[in-house]
Amino acid sequence: MTGLSEPADAEGLSSSIKEEIIRGLNEDLAREYKAIIQYVVFSSTLKGAEYGNIAQQLEKHASDELDHALKVAKQIDYLGGTPTIKAEEAESSENPKEMLEIDLRAEQETIRNYRERISQAEQAGEYALSEILRAIIAQEQDHEIDLKDALGLR
Repeated sequence: MTGLSEPADAEGLSSSIKEEIIRGLNEDLAREYKAIIQYVVFSSTLKGAEYGNIAQQLEKHASDELDHALKVAKQIDYLGGTPTIKAEEAESSENPKEMLEIDLRAEQETIRNYRERISQAEQAGEYALSEILRAIIAQEQDHEIDLKDALGLR
């Protein structure tokens, strides 16, 4: 052995690769917490008849984001990490359109990051993790569509 390769743990995943995935998943988890906070607040404070339908959808999004957070936390634990207790700082606005734009940007960032995490998981042979993240991305893309529709962007 040349000393260039990382020793693998019992599951065959090198510790540096596993730590990188755990670090990324904890960043994803912090974003999910942020999304929960924003969706709860925005769904409660969004005013105006034109926003009634999307406010109800945002409540559902909050529930979906909690489900995502639980799944990500379980994967962090499975990999031997400790799920973060810190959320990314939530954004806020009193302007309904800005609320939706904030959520849209957050969904798009989340999708980009999960795609990166899927690539890392597959390179590490963690195919179950990549499948879990694919299912999460599918819901995140549905959220993105709902927000684009509400903003008249589709």
